[in-house]
Amino acid sequence: MPKAKITIRLKPTVLDAQGAVVKHALHRLGFDSVDDVHVGKYVELELAPGADEELVREMCQKLLANPVIEQYSITLSGEA
Repeated sequence: MPKAKITIRLKPTVLDAQGAVVKHALHRLGFDSVDDVHVGKYVELELAPGADEELVREMCQKLLANPVIEQYSITLSGEA
């Protein structure tokens, strides 16, 4: 069964407030070697045979990601 792995994160021009909070918390815990943090989403889909990247891209555009403020990458594999 094909599988799609989708990583979604904010575009570089959008302020990542959640990432800033995580970075601040890590610094307070003594992890000063962290320069920046980006928080995003990871979605994994098990697809029916014959589904292709174009179909997954359409899913991202219509539901999974907000194309105005987010960017995404798709990796397809043939293994379940």
